[in-house]
Amino acid sequence: MRGEPGAVLRHRAAVLGKPVDHSLSPVLHEAAYAALGLEGWSYGRFEVDEGGLAPFVEGLDETWRGLSLTMPLKVVAFDVAREVSELARRAGAINTLSRGSAGWVGDNTDVHGIVAALRDAGVTRPHGATIIGSGATARSALLALEALGVSAIRVAARNAEAVAELAAVAEVPVVHVPLADWAKGAGPVVVSTVPGPGAAVATDATSADLTGTVLLDVVYADWPTPLAHAASAAGATVVSGLEMLVHQAAEQLRIFTGVEAPVPAMQAAGRAALTG
Repeated sequence: MRGEPGAVLRHRAAVLGKPVDHSLSPVLHEAAYAALGLEGWSYGRFEVDEGGLAPFVEGLDETWRGLSLTMPLKVVAFDVAREVSELARRAGAINTLSRGSAGWVGDNTDVHGIVAALRDAGVTRPHGATIIGSGATARSALLALEALGVSAIRVAARNAEAVAELAAVAEVPVVHVPLADWAKGAGPVVVSTVPGPGAAVATDATSADLTGTVLLDVVYADWPTPLAHAASAAGATVVSGLEMLVHQAAEQLRIFTGVEAPVPAMQAAGRAALTG
């Protein structure tokens, strides 16, 4: 990975994780490079586990400008970053490493991705919101909802202790409700952070009236998911996780290159890759 003598310097970036073969990040970033005419940039993917992140980063030469991190690297990345944004600290997760003057800088663009996806769906300063699930992505969802100006948040989850940890970092009131009750009084915004197709929570929407509710399902594969289908049938406006993925990648690209990302081109590439 170090530069070869006489090689033409290029700007490089990549997505790291394990597994990583499923990642759409190369599709999104390469589509942006093409739309912007950034011929000197390349974007790859590498399977790296927690123990391999530090040696991988140490082996990168000056041509490397940024890394997108997926599971299981979002926590161990704190050990690699020389600087960490306040947003990443509050989220407890780094999904972006960029080359800084003093070393690698850790940031979190998942929060931006959720905010932008909901704004595209017409969400502005909702009075309340519901988060389904209490895992790592739920914390990013909480910070995104705070950024949108929400005044209170319900967290529908089985793990009361995990919800208490979310409440401890929140700047607005957080209430725990049973997972099966997420659709009862869901409010104007719902963010489902449950991995997989969401079949376990889809049935809870079948008897609910979700008219006027915007539901973002962070899952983007095998769309529509059972949850997305059930919520749509109950009257909700449903947003695919692809929109979050595109917007968080767009923010990464801005950080890596200093250029505003061509979001429509990235959306088109992502949709084409999924349908293909």
